[in-house]
Amino acid sequence: MDAPKLTSPLELVRWITWAQRKAAEDWVRARELSFEQSFVLGYLVREPGAIQRDIAQVTRTSAASVSSLLQGLERRGLVERRVEAGDERSKRVYATPAGVELIAGLDTAMAAADETILAPLDQAERATLHALLAKITAELPQPTRT
Repeated sequence: MDAPKLTSPLELVRWITWAQRKAAEDWVRARELSFEQSFVLGYLVREPGAIQRDIAQVTRTSAASVSSLLQGLERRGLVERRVEAGDERSKRVYATPAGVELIAGLDTAMAAADETILAPLDQAERATLHALLAKITAELPQPTRT
């Protein structure tokens, strides 16, 4: 596919983002997951026992959307919600061993996609690109972390 005629630096950044997201979507689709489901599974592998509100915050979605997403993952046996002793109102969410196994390899697949995207650049050009993007992002509002 020919690259579209892009005229601004941010159009080029969006094109790169599209290529990276497409690689991720292809990988997760092969596992019959949505991009959002794979993101949540990956998050739960890194942050076991997260509460639903944390997941909603990190995915920047509503609690209702997270609840629906988790129900789908629960039906497949990929996550489980557990009530914590002493706090019957708060459920913690964990990836099951099946969920951990299914999502294993995403980081490697994304590193390979990144390498493909950056392949035209030598190490000095990559360092320059990184420095320029770091300078831009340093001035942007930072995403909140749980």
